[in-house]
Amino acid sequence: MKNRTTFPRVFWVANTIEVLERFAYYGIYMGFGIYLQQLGFSKGDLGVIQSIFLALSYLIPLFSGTFADRYGFKKVLIVSYLAYLPSILLLIFTKSFSGIAITMLSIGFAAGIFKPLISGTVRVTTDKTNKTLGFGIFYAMVNVGASFGPIIMGKLRAISWDYVFITAAVAVGVMFIITLIFYKEPPREFEGVTLKKKFKDMGEVLSDIKFLIFIILLGVFFWMPFWAFFNILAVYINDYMNTAALYQGVQSIVGSGIASIISSNESGVWRINAEAISHTGYIIIIFQLFISRIFEKRSAIPSFLFGLFIAALGFIVLGLSVTTVNGLVFLGIFLFAIGEMISSPRIQEYITWIAPKEKAGLYMGTNFLATFIGATLSGVYTGIMGAFEAAGTPEYIMHTLAAHSILGIIAIALFTKITGAFTELEH
Repeated sequence: MKNRTTFPRVFWVANTIEVLERFAYYGIYMGFGIYLQQLGFSKGDLGVIQSIFLALSYLIPLFSGTFADRYGFKKVLIVSYLAYLPSILLLIFTKSFSGIAITMLSIGFAAGIFKPLISGTVRVTTDKTNKTLGFGIFYAMVNVGASFGPIIMGKLRAISWDYVFITAAVAVGVMFIITLIFYKEPPREFEGVTLKKKFKDMGEVLSDIKFLIFIILLGVFFWMPFWAFFNILAVYINDYMNTAALYQGVQSIVGSGIASIISSNESGVWRINAEAISHTGYIIIIFQLFISRIFEKRSAIPSFLFGLFIAALGFIVLGLSVTTVNGLVFLGIFLFAIGEMISSPRIQEYITWIAPKEKAGLYMGTNFLATFIGATLSGVYTGIMGAFEAAGTPEYIMHTLAAHSILGIIAIALFTKITGAFTELEH
């Protein structure tokens, strides 16, 4: 067996930047619904902002990767920081709906510029001897940042939301300094592909009607409920559950020291910070390797659909957690995380392997379209949650998402049965 190539310094620099960016991004985003409600805005208003924020986050990478190839990763990273930093700081000053919407749109724009640059750095600094480990490290760093951001920001918002935004801005400032001083442009072959050529190639891929329908099905039936989970869960826990009782339950199991890390003391009462537990990052860090090994040799589409089923069970349990025992919320999140760990990497790997080798990157680019479709539509469910709340049945939002996921399983299974599965190539 060939010895594994040592990672260059820029690999570690890039992963450090990734941790900081995910810390700032998810630190703001996971608690953002709670913030907007405290300003007096409705869940419908929140859903609109979530949709435009996520739309920009997943549309811009289609362009920014091409610009990075042309002008260099370092220059485009700095452009993303120049969009990120003032936008985050503006959240301290703007309190109107239009002002917040435009500011979050700007943050989504910055995040979209940033998104493909670190994964691109990892790609060009790894080879066949270390690429699996390299991307495993990158994926872990994403989840480290995404886990600690909401924990730290949850503590800070108990003091003042301004501290949340200042801390996120400081993280971006540190990224800026690290990039200026330590990030050295990694050597690579420049493809020289123009945006016009890229969109022409993507149009050719999407002219395959079967593949286009598959991408749309993934967007509507996988990515839409997936992003709805992250959009609504913090608000769902904060508004409809006894967070003081949740704290007591966690304290009884892990002790007050650990429980206090994810909680805040409000007027002498300890309460769980909803955003600190309403994500899957900490579960993925622990279980992803184990789950991947179980499913790596199993067929892609059956594995993907099984993961979607487990996620649907998670939604059902989250619905029950409001009407029965609030502590079931942890089981619901865990089940959804298991479903995510089975489905998300598997379907992305599948799209790569059904592509001709020379078009693997292009096919993965079209996968961004699936994510874009689902992310953009997902804000609808935040407004629907508000309607269920007004009717006195907020838990119905989770049961609706479960039904949506089950319908997705049926739709994708029927599509595969009728049209036949895509052939995974040997490359």
